Amino acid sequence: MESGSRRPYRMTARTAAMEVTRTRVMEAAAALWMRQWFDDVTLQHIADEAGVSVQTIVNHFGGKDGLADAVAERVASQTADARQAPAGDVAAIVAVLFADYERHSEANVLWTAQMDRVPVAAQVAAHARAQHRAWLERVFADRLPPPGPEREHVLNLHHAVTDIYLWKLWRHDLGLSRVDAERAMRDLLTSIDPRKGNDA
Repeated sequence: MESGSRRPYRMTARTAAMEVTRTRVMEAAAALWMRQWFDDVTLQHIADEAGVSVQTIVNHFGGKDGLADAVAERVASQTADARQAPAGDVAAIVAVLFADYERHSEANVLWTAQMDRVPVAAQVAAHARAQHRAWLERVFADRLPPPGPEREHVLNLHHAVTDIYLWKLWRHDLGLSRVDAERAMRDLLTSIDPRKGNDA
């Protein structure tokens, strides 16, 4: 008969093994989706990349959409960790943001191109926008007006200036160097600082 002391240990070991498998599958899926269209990547492709069976993926995530949701949450957590910037320091804020955008440059371009036709991509984008807006409220807290319409207006301006679409325009469409693109973003952020009008 199995002792009571061994059962919790075996359950803990099993839980840890399941978490390792989940992480391996999410990393495999993320790696594939960074290089290929979402629709072109099948569960079999992900299973082969992760070294597991398709059934294992289904057991853990329920299917492709469930896996995509889990990957999106993981990426969001990693993004939050990577975007540590001192509030009010425009140069540092821009540098941190560009480091994040550049880290997955091609994947960002690929995913933005799919937002209008792939529902899960649209969901991921909506979550990313909400996360980005919350980040803007934190790092630009020193310049935002009190809650109300004016605050929303100023937040909208900051969101537009720091959005991934503008980064894509500068870096990919116009071919600006990272130095020039960062300078452009810093200049725009300085120009929309609502406190400047109060100093005049």
